[in-house]
Order: sequence, then C-alpha cells, then structure tokens
Amino acid sequence: MSTGLIILLIVIAAVVVLGAAALTVRGRTRRGGPNLKRRFGPEYERTVALHDGDTTAAERELTERLERHGDLRERPLDGAERQRYADRWTAVQEHFVDSPRQAVAEADLLIAELAAARGYPDGARHEEQLAALSVHHADHVDGYRQVHRVAHAAAGTGTDGTGAGTEEMRSALLGARALFEDLTSAEPGRHRARAGTDRSSPPAATRSHARSHTPWALHRSRPKES
Repeated sequence: MSTGLIILLIVIAAVVVLGAAALTVRGRTRRGGPNLKRRFGPEYERTVALHDGDTTAAERELTERLERHGDLRERPLDGAERQRYADRWTAVQEHFVDSPRQAVAEADLLIAELAAARGYPDGARHEEQLAALSVHHADHVDGYRQVHRVAHAAAGTGTDGTGAGTEEMRSALLGARALFEDLTSAEPGRHRARAGTDRSSPPAATRSHARSHTPWALHRSRPKES
C-alpha cells in the first residue's frame, strides 16, 4: 500500500471521527436550553442556582442525568402493592401527630423503598436515586430531597419536633407526599405533566386514593411534643 493511500485513509478516518463528534455536540445542544427547562421545570431552576447562575454547567449536569436515566422504564405496581404503600403512608401521617421526627424518618425510608420498587436506584445510592427521579418526576422530586434532609437533620441534632422545626417537618412531609402519590398513581404518564399544565381529572379510584391522604394535610393541629 502506497504512502499516499495510507495518508488518504487517515484523513478520511479523521473526518469521520470529527463528524461524529460534531453530531454528538449538536445533539446535546439541541437537548439543552428550552428543552431542558421544559423537561425539568423547577429542578432546572434549582440546578442553575446551585451552579451560581451558570446555565452551561447546570445544563451539562442535567444532560448527564438524562443520558444516565432517560431510558429508565418504571416497573408498574399492582393494586395490592399500591394499597400496601398507601396504608403505610397513612400510618406515617398518623405517627406525625405524636412523633414528627419518627414520621419524617419513616417517610424518607418509605419513598426510598417505593422508588426502588418502581425500578429506580435503591436508597443506598441516595444521590443517584434522586438524579433518576429528577428525570422522570422533576416537579416533585424536591419534596423527597427536603424530607430526606429534614429526617437526617432531626436525627443528627436530636430536635424534638416542636416549634419551627415542626412546621419544617410538616412542609417537608407535604412535599414528599406529592412524589409518593406520583409513584403510587395508577395513571400512566402522570409524572410527565409539567407544572402549570392542565391535567385531566383522574379516575374515581385514583381520586379515592388521593383523598385517603388529604385530611392530614388540611388539619394543621399541632402535634404533641415527642
């Protein structure tokens, strides 16, 4: 093989590699900007804030999450599983009255277990589990993040769940409940809806399931100190 032919083949190979790289960059760029904002909603704004307003760095992080977890397919729950999780969440809410600290710790563990049952990374890999949930449940994942933070802060400081601490725990538990209801919903694709968009009324069974949690949220009687 002549030297000229070898050089020509090297040049062609280099052009192919550069072209593939350009297509990859273009694809990532196309997924960024408005598309990422639309997909991640409040999680987009939170990530930008964490990067001190650097949208390029934030979009790079969100794009990496999409690449790692975008193809994840949630494992469906059957009716009996949904009911078991709903009963356990009701127990969490009841425990909040007497022991807010215990309740938020239980909620944190319950959502970690539920997410793993739906096919997400297990709770032992909390940050990776959060990243995967943020791709598919961007509107509500921060509620889980907050209840995890509050649960571990309470455990670390020994707070007894009174005063402002109680309200912080209540707020965290309410936020986490939104993700819990998404993960236990029988409504396909519910988590894909963006905040502020109209959702059709859920089926009667789904509404009944949601009502099982509502009274606790509406009755803000002060929990007993634990």
